[in-house]
Amino acid sequence: MKTIVRKSKDLLYLRIARGIERQIHEGLLKIGDKLPSIRMVCRQHGVSMSTAQQAYLELESRALIESRPQSGYYVSYCPHRQPAFPETSRPSQPGAHNPRDIVDKVFRTIGNNDITLFSLSVPADELLPIAKLNKGVVQAIRTLPGSGTAYEPIQGNEKLRRDIARWSFNWGGNLGEQDLITTAGCMNAISFSMMTLVRPGDTIAVESPVYFGIIRLAESLGLNVLELPTNAKTGIEIDALKKALATNKVKLCLLVSNFNNPLGSCMPDEHKKAVVALLQHYNVPLIEDDLYGDVYFGDSRPKCCKTFDESGLVLWCGSVSKTLAPGYRVGWVAPGQFKNDVIRMKQVHSISSTTLTQEVIADFLENGRYESHLRRLRQTLHTNFLQYIRAISDYFPEGTKVSRPQGGFVLWVELDKRIDTMELYERAIKKKISIAPGRMFTLKRQFDNCMRISYGMPWNEQLDNTLKTLGNLIKSMLVS
Repeated sequence: MKTIVRKSKDLLYLRIARGIERQIHEGLLKIGDKLPSIRMVCRQHGVSMSTAQQAYLELESRALIESRPQSGYYVSYCPHRQPAFPETSRPSQPGAHNPRDIVDKVFRTIGNNDITLFSLSVPADELLPIAKLNKGVVQAIRTLPGSGTAYEPIQGNEKLRRDIARWSFNWGGNLGEQDLITTAGCMNAISFSMMTLVRPGDTIAVESPVYFGIIRLAESLGLNVLELPTNAKTGIEIDALKKALATNKVKLCLLVSNFNNPLGSCMPDEHKKAVVALLQHYNVPLIEDDLYGDVYFGDSRPKCCKTFDESGLVLWCGSVSKTLAPGYRVGWVAPGQFKNDVIRMKQVHSISSTTLTQEVIADFLENGRYESHLRRLRQTLHTNFLQYIRAISDYFPEGTKVSRPQGGFVLWVELDKRIDTMELYERAIKKKISIAPGRMFTLKRQFDNCMRISYGMPWNEQLDNTLKTLGNLIKSMLVS
């Protein structure tokens, strides 16, 4: 890292910047630490607002700190070491593998408050506006016909669909309420879409690693899963997708375009546009799982593949399960040209969505409470992310590789090849720590030395110590 050049002793903003830089390099300020506000810098140094802002701009230009919307400035550079990025996946290893037993074992711990659940990719209760949601339930009971006991239209709560359509303008969705169908969560939306589009024996193309719920759903429908190379920063490799589509064997593509679970990748806009163009050329539908798109750390929400969809081949699926109320099971799909078929599928399998919870979520969206909650959630999760990166740098063995998602809840950690993360899981659970081993996220013989960990819990000293314990367990496996 280059140090700030001493341009002039008389430049006050450079003196301030050099002082903060020195604290960062000496370890007095660590990655994730919040810096004083601009006004506080003015008072501390007796300088103008413009001078204080120039100091922070200088530090930003050196990638030492970063600004976060409506939150302030944070240290973004660790002077000692930062872990490298994971390798682009190459899912060509021979041999089949079924993650079913691993998933069942790991998720038996859900609900156990004595265990630190790094394995669970949902926000902790402390990060959710539970009291406001409870008030919303009471209000919905008072205002809904039959206090919420009546069936909703098959397509779903009209107010909720209207509010989701309005929300879609944040990413250029240009949807109307008639374009949407509500579901019991995002997986339910994906399930209806998949059952509509493919039949047993068909092949679907997915990222690798891929969320284990997708694997299990595809398995239950008798589908073949084609895992494609995926980059930890930019998502699915376009050339690999093009090659797969050219075989004419792929009947459906399913991608998590924004802050992929478990890798954390976010496809750049040009990649999303290219994917949509490829799929349109080969007339292959895309189910887009956009469950994490609202949890971004930058200045604006990333676009979706659906943004560039002109033919109606993209079925955009979303939910509030990762942002607001996991147990409410409120999700949706904008199925494009497959709308009528998906409605019929919903009618066969569920008839109607849950009236009460749809109304509560609709009110949250309509009254601005959702955006207010999201701002706080994003700030907390971004701070958590930076703290996890710092802790992994400090406590895990040298050579550990970690993804750098700019949103979402999870990190993908690639350890030394000698580490088997299933064995690590067994050792960690004895210390009341649960991780998600890499083999949960593939049907191939790969990712044995990888794991997914969630940063969806409030950061505190205990969590820091737990990551230290996990790091020590990994180190002990390297010498045993």
